[in-house]
Amino acid sequence: MARAPRSGAVVLVGLVLLACGSQEPSAGVLVGPTVPPQTVASREEGRNAVGRALAGPGSEPAKQILFGDLHVHSTFSIDAFLYSLPIFAGEGAHPPADACDFARYCSGLDFFSMNDHAEGLNRELWQKTIESVRACNARAGDPAAPDLVAFMGFEWTQTGSRPETHFGHKNVIFPGLADEELPARPISAVPAGGQARPPGFAMRAGAALMRGVGLAPYGDLVDFVADLAESEDCPTGVPTRELPLDCRESAETPELLFQKLAEWGLPSLVIPHGLAWGIHAPPGARLDLQLSRAHHDPSRQRLIEIMSGHGNGEEFRPVPDGAASCPAPTPGHLACCWRAGELVRERCQEPGSADCEAEVERARQLALDAGVRPRSVLPRVRDEAWLDCDECRDCFKPAAALRPGQTAQYGAAIRRFDELDEAGQPLRYRFGFIASTDNHASRPATGFKQFDRRTMTDSRGPADEATERRVYDRVLGRRGEPGPVRVAPSRVRQLFDTERISSFLYPGGAVAVHATGRDRAAVWRALSEREVYGTSGPRILLWFDLLNGPEGRLPMGSQVRMGETPRFEVRAAGALRQEPGCPEAALRALGAERLERLCGGECNHPGETRHLIEAIEVVRIQPQRHAGEPVADLIADPWRRLPCSPDPAGCRVTFEDPDFARDTVYYVRVLQEATPAINGANLRTSFDAAGNASAVRPCYGGYRTPADDDCLAPVHERAWSSPIYVDAESRSP
Repeated sequence: MARAPRSGAVVLVGLVLLACGSQEPSAGVLVGPTVPPQTVASREEGRNAVGRALAGPGSEPAKQILFGDLHVHSTFSIDAFLYSLPIFAGEGAHPPADACDFARYCSGLDFFSMNDHAEGLNRELWQKTIESVRACNARAGDPAAPDLVAFMGFEWTQTGSRPETHFGHKNVIFPGLADEELPARPISAVPAGGQARPPGFAMRAGAALMRGVGLAPYGDLVDFVADLAESEDCPTGVPTRELPLDCRESAETPELLFQKLAEWGLPSLVIPHGLAWGIHAPPGARLDLQLSRAHHDPSRQRLIEIMSGHGNGEEFRPVPDGAASCPAPTPGHLACCWRAGELVRERCQEPGSADCEAEVERARQLALDAGVRPRSVLPRVRDEAWLDCDECRDCFKPAAALRPGQTAQYGAAIRRFDELDEAGQPLRYRFGFIASTDNHASRPATGFKQFDRRTMTDSRGPADEATERRVYDRVLGRRGEPGPVRVAPSRVRQLFDTERISSFLYPGGAVAVHATGRDRAAVWRALSEREVYGTSGPRILLWFDLLNGPEGRLPMGSQVRMGETPRFEVRAAGALRQEPGCPEAALRALGAERLERLCGGECNHPGETRHLIEAIEVVRIQPQRHAGEPVADLIADPWRRLPCSPDPAGCRVTFEDPDFARDTVYYVRVLQEATPAINGANLRTSFDAAGNASAVRPCYGGYRTPADDDCLAPVHERAWSSPIYVDAESRSP
């Protein structure tokens, strides 16, 4: 998920002006060699042994669990480049090659994909990324049993200012790497003409000047933007294979994206992600908008990312999101529009007067109308004063300003009754659930350990107080004294408004597949068949099966029709406890300097014992039977809570649904014993005796929170299975 706005080039030009020969970005150089086959085999056998033990005597798992990350950005992405700069306390460039070395030796993954933002990838950068991914795979050893599989893809990054124009972000991933197996260019969501075209010669002259005065990173940024500005938009109405190779292709809607992918005629997966993150999705955004045959292609859109380093979008909450009027506080929720009114009331010279109340109501309405940036209407108010407005207080590692109509649970509950699927039934989503990181520094699957918050998350902020005063306060309009209520917020300000966001950034999740082998085809087949699950970072092992399907046992991700009571089995084992530091093999492979810069001196270094599984929660969702059926009544979360005995070997439970009588979605959530986690308490809110928020202590990305403070708080790390979709044989829709 991007943090840069859609009109990225316009904002970046403004930043250049604020900071006031071409330097081509490099894809980097791979360092790490192939992981020894015996190391990979030992890793696999450990997981398989757990599966055999939990399944019982005489069993032999037909498939193995592999871990990956399907959402990785390098500094070829505009926002990643921006946040790598000193002004954001960034650590410099992290090109695509870093992702390969990190996946192979820092996080010890089995697969990953590159997903830089399409709007920032001209043909040259696209080709450089492809070559880097190919080099990564060339170093993977035996193609039938590689140590690591790297996929190629891009991110389609769409945002709308209104719910009726917002579709959100999607990663597009391809199974092959040959020229004929990949499109000639990525497809951006920015419409033709939607990116500025500043004079290239002037920008390059400015870049040279910046380098001459010691501002080389900013000069590189200017050159980066100049390169993008020189790419011509592709002509519209031309089939994608007939377009010029080096033009900038765009698709403003999912319908156009799927149309262009169909014209390429290549297999692909399109994975929505970050949908519930309120930094981008406007209040009132709903997944209903793209539940149509035009905007949803179920043959490609098979998976949804429910957890990333930008938060958890699983859980639906019936809060008044996108309401026409500002809702009053409830015991579990404080709206930012309401808080805006209270902040204005606090500075009234005559509280309770008609003039004061009029100003309070005006502030509430302006904050309500401000969409994704309600706090921008009072720009001189520090973030702490807003308390925990618009945030989910009881969610696990939530996305900032959670949009309930964009959550995975909401998506599983809705139907469209005026359009039918291929079976003649009302159209609905049937996603498999995955997690990934959305990391913007070429670090796939950083959640193996909870350490080094500023390196292993996308947390950003001013490096020191002087930078904050000179730049951040100037951009955000903060001076400390009361200021007027603002009507129109600025996109530039959003880039610098990092205080609150940093409390909702995490090391991120991982995706697991149940695959018949380690090779590229086996991993792709498991992804396509939805035999996948997500974790919040730790390598939790999970099996979830329907025991009595019409043709026998069926795995997670299955879709089945039956008339009898469904019976299920869940097997789970906690992640291996981590040892400090890195294995000696990682040090030999990367060298001390690269190991420190890339891995932060810590690697996936599992020990011999596993964390305990505390409980398995079953979520049951019964999709709508008629238009307008209230979604909150259809989601039972949890429907069952099945405690586990404190056994390091894992947990095995069964359950059934004797009340099964209508189409039902079942998935499980495995809760590991509580352990400290970065931003586990988010804004670290304090409450008064009545349960109202009284103070917050944000975890800042900049100097105001010490770099060695990882803002740890105990959480139950978890894994989410893909759902099993059980349709009733005899039913009304």
